[in-house]
Amino acid sequence: MTKDTTIPLITTTDALAAFCEQANAAPYVTIDTEFLRERTYYAKLCLLQMALPGADGPTSGPAVLVDPLVDGLDLAPFYALMRNDAVVKVLHAARQDLEIFCIEGDTLPRPLFDTQVAAMVCGFGDQVGYETLARKLAKANVDKSSRFTDWSRRPLSDAQAKYALADVTHLRVIYEKLAAMLAETGRAPWLDEEIEVLLDPETYIVRPEDAWKRIKTRNDSGKFLALLRELAAFREAYAQKRNIPRGRVFKDDALLELAAVKPRNADDLGRTRLLLREARRGDIADGILAAVARGLECAPDDMPKAASGRENLQVNPALADLLRVLLKAKSDNEGVAAKLIASSADLDGIAAGLRDAPALRGWRADVFGQDALRLCAGELALAVKGERVEVIAL
Repeated sequence: MTKDTTIPLITTTDALAAFCEQANAAPYVTIDTEFLRERTYYAKLCLLQMALPGADGPTSGPAVLVDPLVDGLDLAPFYALMRNDAVVKVLHAARQDLEIFCIEGDTLPRPLFDTQVAAMVCGFGDQVGYETLARKLAKANVDKSSRFTDWSRRPLSDAQAKYALADVTHLRVIYEKLAAMLAETGRAPWLDEEIEVLLDPETYIVRPEDAWKRIKTRNDSGKFLALLRELAAFREAYAQKRNIPRGRVFKDDALLELAAVKPRNADDLGRTRLLLREARRGDIADGILAAVARGLECAPDDMPKAASGRENLQVNPALADLLRVLLKAKSDNEGVAAKLIASSADLDGIAAGLRDAPALRGWRADVFGQDALRLCAGELALAVKGERVEVIAL
């Protein structure tokens, strides 16, 4: 697979079990994956990387690549390691990796430490990249020339193998430094709140009946949304069953067209502008027509209702602007990424009188939410002193 003998490559279940046994005795293991999903609905795991700390420091421990595409290799030892509560699993921007573990291994790693989320809590900005953290915390430069590559092709080149391994070797130093920062600031519980969302299996389950909620439309008619729901559910179920991208069934613009024109038969389908030719016949065409029929037969009480979006809120624009200023001040003062504290939708919702925004719960309420409500109630003022914004109690 690679000529570089300095990079350990695991291709058997026994070798994987031996490494995982070693990992089970370590305080933490850093993990990354390489995968493809351009041609499939579910991500295809192509490579698994792991590294352990060593007795002489974080970078002195072993690091390996695991080839899950080798016939006969069973990832059961790896998933058993993921369930070991005594070992911290360290990943960067873990969501897509966790989706693979949840779908393929029915496992989510506990305890989990996501270095991207931890970096946001520690003030490194919004969605900070691995290369930035490697440079700032591990004093290492990461060669990303192999980022866009087909990880399913074999053999892998030495450059690919080194690139993949670098994603877990520097992660050890990044983890230890971020963990120390969290301990020093007392913000480890903040990270724990964010991690719980990542460790909820519901985060990775896509139910066909809910697929319509991801489609952007300005039409909030119950009849239209019923058609949209049935068509999106058919597309999602069809794509899941055949493990193909949903866009290969039909794209969002075609879905919206179908919900609008309500085709009743094959001739109607043939007159649609945006539907691909192969979707106008066979199983897809039959599924579309059946979905349209279900949508048209939907009783008024069963029709979906549009979620209350920002465009439907009665937002006080001046108050929303003040909340943004308050958020910037709090973000700067606390050294926490503003996007992690509150989203733009949160701010508009608060300015419109909603009180269920995530920014009003947990650690966010302590940092920002409580003062945001005081500002809305006229109990706080904002003043500019030099380059800083100060919060003044009234």
